[in-house]
Amino acid sequence: MKDAGAADGLKLYDILARAFLNENVTTCFALLGDANMNWATRLSEGGCKMVYVRHEHCAAAAAMAYARKTQDVGVATVTCGPGLTQLMTALPAAVRAGIPMVIFAGEAPLKSAWYNQAIDQAPFVAATGAAYHALHHPERMTVAIRDAFLQARRERRPVVLGVPFDLQNLNWTGGTTLPAPSRDLLADVSPMPPPPADVARAADMVARARRIVVMAGLGAVEAGAGPACAALAAACDGLLATTLPARGLFHDDAFSLGIAGGFSTEVARDCLRQADLIIAVGTSLAHHNSDGGKLWPDAQLLQIDVAPVAISQGRVAAQAHLRADARLGVEALYAALAPRAPDWRTEALAARIRDTAADSFVFPPEPGLHDPRDVVAAFEAALPADWQLVNSSGHCSYFFAQMPSRPQTHFLTIREFGAIGNGISFAMGVAAARPEDTVVMFDGDGSLLMHVQELETIARHGLNIVIVVLNDGAYGSEIHKLRSEGLSDAGAVFGRTDLAAIARGFGVGGETITDLAALPALIARFAQTGGAAVWDVPVSDRVVSPVIRRAHPPH
Repeated sequence: MKDAGAADGLKLYDILARAFLNENVTTCFALLGDANMNWATRLSEGGCKMVYVRHEHCAAAAAMAYARKTQDVGVATVTCGPGLTQLMTALPAAVRAGIPMVIFAGEAPLKSAWYNQAIDQAPFVAATGAAYHALHHPERMTVAIRDAFLQARRERRPVVLGVPFDLQNLNWTGGTTLPAPSRDLLADVSPMPPPPADVARAADMVARARRIVVMAGLGAVEAGAGPACAALAAACDGLLATTLPARGLFHDDAFSLGIAGGFSTEVARDCLRQADLIIAVGTSLAHHNSDGGKLWPDAQLLQIDVAPVAISQGRVAAQAHLRADARLGVEALYAALAPRAPDWRTEALAARIRDTAADSFVFPPEPGLHDPRDVVAAFEAALPADWQLVNSSGHCSYFFAQMPSRPQTHFLTIREFGAIGNGISFAMGVAAARPEDTVVMFDGDGSLLMHVQELETIARHGLNIVIVVLNDGAYGSEIHKLRSEGLSDAGAVFGRTDLAAIARGFGVGGETITDLAALPALIARFAQTGGAAVWDVPVSDRVVSPVIRRAHPPH
């Protein structure tokens, strides 16, 4: 991409597209308008795969999942004004999830005294926690783009670029040599080892504890600390757990409790209540991770992280810290310990973890409707092990998180902002990142209907996605909360839309699943044909997740 010389015939949007290509951008999620369409066209002509969505929010949300799945910067583009304001739900979600993104948003033309879509874009973006840079000096724009990618990588958050589209259309009079890409400027540093004195203090803390749980987050995943965490747990007669985003990291370990947080199973909650020490590895210690402090009421917490914290989301989260790379910190702590004889890690506990249902509460069956827990168990048993799974948000997400055989590499969850409606976009992002794989997205009917128009995007781009919908005919969380208050649920109940028929109207497959025994054959057929489909599963709206039951008990 680095060629010197004159720029005869080039527009500024040409050189801006080349600056993105110089950052090795290979996929961009886009919705075109006046302020980005020329640039996006040149980006496409330069070899970048463009996924043209139907709503700007979906461009940003898809880029989030793409970035998480590829461990690279996600790229999206929208036009100015209303195009940018449509991003206001996706951006805070990306900020809170620590996802690096660069979004080319355009700006209203500077030369116009009045422009219908003009708006001060920077305050909107800043309010979400993302960064905004107005690029108004053509000679600095290529460097500013490089710096935006560098900022996104270092700070792990979205950076939005506003470039007035009248400037983009100027003739480019500079040279065509581009600045060194951001990857070449990133500090090439070795992982941070822990100080020996701190390791000794941590080892003493472990030696004094009786019931230990080693809990891993995304930092442990990225550092490759999974095997070290499993070895540490075994050495100290401890159990394993993960945060929700890291779920599945220990899927094949008999002493893994699964998720630590609001989505914990009954066995996990019982074991975590017994814990007197939690070793948290590479996790931000979010509020939901400890269920607001209720999950391990009698335990101290030792955090192993390159940036340890004492206070997280309004609560004291950790009493002790070991500042280190996740893997090196765990390995050093393991080396400092004397292995202890098994006491907690028994065959009986392993069998209990393996055989006990995540939620044993009994709900009366409803004729013609499925219990969502049975639906999830059927998919867990029938889906191929190598398919990529994507979980959405909302009431249904608790149930779909209970798929213990699925490894972290094949199960994506992003729900830091608590917004529904993102699932279909996340599925598109994963499908773009893993084009050779089949993607299965789990969602609720209310969430899917928020952006059901993206079924057309999926069909048009030939993305290989199955959407499995728990259809309770309502906004699930809201009806259960209203009922717990003794209030009418009428405002959250809409009836069971025929989602299979809607899917067929968009040109993709649609099935209504009335018999779970038919699932293996349905999955086998899709494995042969590929394509896209919506599988509509009618479920009871009387089955309440334990998350809602704990937070909103009936009055």
